[in-house]
Amino acid sequence: MTGTTKSGLTYADAGVDIDAGNELVQRIKPLVRATRRPGADAEIGGFGGLFDLKAAGFKDPVLVAANDGVGSKVKIAIETGRHETIGIDLVAMCVNDLIVQGAEPLFFLDYFASGRLDTETGAALVAGIAAGCIEAGAALIGGETAEMPGLYAGKDYDLAGFSVGAAERGTLLPSGVTPGDIILGLPSSGVHSNGYSLVRRIVADAGLAWDDPAPFAPEQDLASVLLTPTRIYVKAILHALRGGPGIRALAHITGGGFPENIPRVLPQDCAAAVNLDAVPVQPVFRWLASSGGVTQAEMLRTFNCGIGMIVVVGATEADAVTARLREAGEAPVALGTIVPRVEAATVFSGRLAL
Repeated sequence: MTGTTKSGLTYADAGVDIDAGNELVQRIKPLVRATRRPGADAEIGGFGGLFDLKAAGFKDPVLVAANDGVGSKVKIAIETGRHETIGIDLVAMCVNDLIVQGAEPLFFLDYFASGRLDTETGAALVAGIAAGCIEAGAALIGGETAEMPGLYAGKDYDLAGFSVGAAERGTLLPSGVTPGDIILGLPSSGVHSNGYSLVRRIVADAGLAWDDPAPFAPEQDLASVLLTPTRIYVKAILHALRGGPGIRALAHITGGGFPENIPRVLPQDCAAAVNLDAVPVQPVFRWLASSGGVTQAEMLRTFNCGIGMIVVVGATEADAVTARLREAGEAPVALGTIVPRVEAATVFSGRLAL
């Protein structure tokens, strides 16, 4: 037999660079170590992350778990090459879902998938994730990087996050919500991480580029405003919870807005009466509504409209809870009350300042 012998294929020939993955792990180890907290040493490299509940101070804990992503907001990061803050969004979307149940976030894991691993991009993403973990008080104890050529095109990637928290038995929320309770709102930092398919459609229809001045904030470019990270409410709410009684329910305002998220924490016989005149609508939402011709009803079910977290408090403790939230740096807004339910679980009065 004559001819040349075909050389054996390698994983790199198929588009997967194991060495790049190993380099990324080494680069992010200092970022991960910075998230250490009681219960976790925040070292990565093993097959699983460890957490010691006893070392964290829990006696009879109930574990609470959440996972999420950042949706199509990630497309703006990809298209602009600005990856530094999207990891904060990833953490926020998970840990805010834990704190609404009265659970302290303990640890976080991430999943980063791309067609071709770029170590600079990966390091920037993990830096944002670590920053979010530090802000939430959670340890980054593990993650997964997947390189899948043919599944993701070009520079596309996606992220998923997973977090676990704990609360002492008997302290989980919601608890004791009743008509007469006061509804407080904690301001958002902007669009957060929901509704970006509609945001991107409005931007495209307006013929704007990401580096154009934002029509509603011309001192900044459009991408900078729309990539503003989701607020992490964990430490302020923990301060308010641990400082005394009064908080009966919390609702993270994500996809579905007010109409879908507030009812999730209410008894069947209760409704939320919300005064829309009190919502601190930010300029970005006014622009989205006017430029896209988006109705108030659609804005309310798609975006947070300026309120990222709802706090339901007993009427007699409302002033004390408000004071504790302010001590923690929040600016709570009185939005309405809990009322007996007649039909809808969320009843609106007034109008958004769109």
